[in-house]
Amino acid sequence: MNWSALKKRSKKRWMLVTVVSMLMVGVASVSILAARETVPVVTVQIVNSFPHDANAFSQGLCFDAEGNFYEGTGMYGSSELRKVDLKSGNVLKVQKLPRDVFGEGITIWNNRVVQLTWKKQQAIVYDLATFRNLGTLRYRGEGWGITHDTKHLIMSNGSSQLSFMNPADFSVDHKITVVAGNRQLDNLNELEYINGEIWANVWYEDYIACIDPQTGKVIRWIDLRRVWPKNRRGDEMVLNGIAQHPNTGQIFITGKNWPKLYEIKINNPN
Repeated sequence: MNWSALKKRSKKRWMLVTVVSMLMVGVASVSILAARETVPVVTVQIVNSFPHDANAFSQGLCFDAEGNFYEGTGMYGSSELRKVDLKSGNVLKVQKLPRDVFGEGITIWNNRVVQLTWKKQQAIVYDLATFRNLGTLRYRGEGWGITHDTKHLIMSNGSSQLSFMNPADFSVDHKITVVAGNRQLDNLNELEYINGEIWANVWYEDYIACIDPQTGKVIRWIDLRRVWPKNRRGDEMVLNGIAQHPNTGQIFITGKNWPKLYEIKINNPN
């Protein structure tokens, strides 16, 4: 999310929100540091990198069954759904969202793309082939990240809870609370279901949490701090975006306004 960019009515308000954001990041960093103490941490190798539109405020990545690559972007006035050429980064197809809608995570279900919105409490459903708007599905609260486990849509809302939802009407089947060690893990963002686990970006952190979908426990952390170190990018250019190729198993990550998309390989733990 990008609080400072959304609150520009006055210099005073902008300064207030910036200070609040800094305090929130500090609290989150302390909390996640403590949570990592009792959970295994693995590192990654960068296998390859590809161009990524640095103007894309990335909110979600996914592939379709044929290996075509998609991205959802955010920010009021510039939120989009995109089909992207993986190797070149060129946008092949685009659907712009209304200016008053802040786009969030995306997933593909039965030849349809489902894109969350931040505060509109609705998901936009598109035809996969044409990007034609097929209508909306309602939910309560904020929308952040979304994926699926072939049975449920799984949604985050920025808290420690993940909702497992009926794809037909977005009714909630059940929820889990994500816990790392003995601590609830807040700020869950972009999601991807990989090899029976839910992988989640954590807002403002360069770690991915790998979550047991039955218990909500974080099984391991993936340390991505060396992919593009924080001291080389702006405060809002946070890690956000996870996708696994359905045919090859390759894993790709990026972030908000990152100029690169990275293919990574998980190192075996020591």
